[in-house]
Amino acid sequence: MRRRDFITLLGGTAVFWPLAARAQQAVMPLVGFLSGRSHDESAQLVTVFQRGLGELGYTERQNVMVEYRWADGLYDRLPMLAAELASRSVAVIVTTGGTASALAAKAASATIPIVFNVTEDPVRAGLVESLSRPGRNATGVTNLSAAIDPKRFSLLRDAVPNVRVFAMLVNPDDPAAEAITTAVENTAHAGGYKLIILKATKEDDIDAAFAILGHQKPIALMVIAEPFFITRREKLVTLAAQHSIPTIYGIREFAASGGLMSYGIDVSEQYRQMGIFAGKILKGAKPADLPVLEPTKFEFVINLKTAKALGLTFPPGLLAIADEVIE
Repeated sequence: MRRRDFITLLGGTAVFWPLAARAQQAVMPLVGFLSGRSHDESAQLVTVFQRGLGELGYTERQNVMVEYRWADGLYDRLPMLAAELASRSVAVIVTTGGTASALAAKAASATIPIVFNVTEDPVRAGLVESLSRPGRNATGVTNLSAAIDPKRFSLLRDAVPNVRVFAMLVNPDDPAAEAITTAVENTAHAGGYKLIILKATKEDDIDAAFAILGHQKPIALMVIAEPFFITRREKLVTLAAQHSIPTIYGIREFAASGGLMSYGIDVSEQYRQMGIFAGKILKGAKPADLPVLEPTKFEFVINLKTAKALGLTFPPGLLAIADEVIE
């Protein structure tokens, strides 16, 4: 027996170190997790992602390690964070919080498998060759916001039938912003409504946008679902209440935080699917052979407490189709 294969304790007792366990620890796969959002407000979603990994037999810190990087809604941080993960020899990079995270990971490595959660057509974004056969080193889930946001506008319009002027708050740094803006503008103009586009990439821009809205009443607002706004949802909900502006948001968390209403995909299910994708890749699957998933479940949430504070009565038809009514 070689000396390095055992440890000699006081008293001369030889205790053999479990070499197989050491080898297993040495080869424990490492997953990179890159989010455009922030850690604190994403905690529950991370748990759902871990649950998805668990469905493939992976438990964090037991047989897989995960390194997390958070951009806190600031897009210019993403390239550096993606490069950090790529340098760590990760087995797969999971990206979420918008298309920009996936594009940053793609720029960081052309070979490391990528599992994305994007807000636009991944083919148009250059991430995959097709939804059914991605053909490259990336796959994942998409919520196709350019298709969802016109529906979101229509729900807001139906909630405030006497309003003819609407506004949409977008972040021009979001790669999906242009496609979303065009889609909603077409819907608004087809119905004879005026749509004001407000842009925000920093905190002061949000304050300035609501100052403008305060002089445009009656008006209703639509806030695009993207990382900068999601990580600042408390501020957005508070300002909408202070200025008494009916507002629709892109994910349920806004309505749960006091926003008037929200319409969007089931975000939890997307995080679960990302965990499943990552687990499949850890088991040897190739991203090129894993079809991109499109959303099948959407959530329409109404907050009646906020509606009452705004003096707003929802039409019975809207209440009837709501998936959740917060009272």
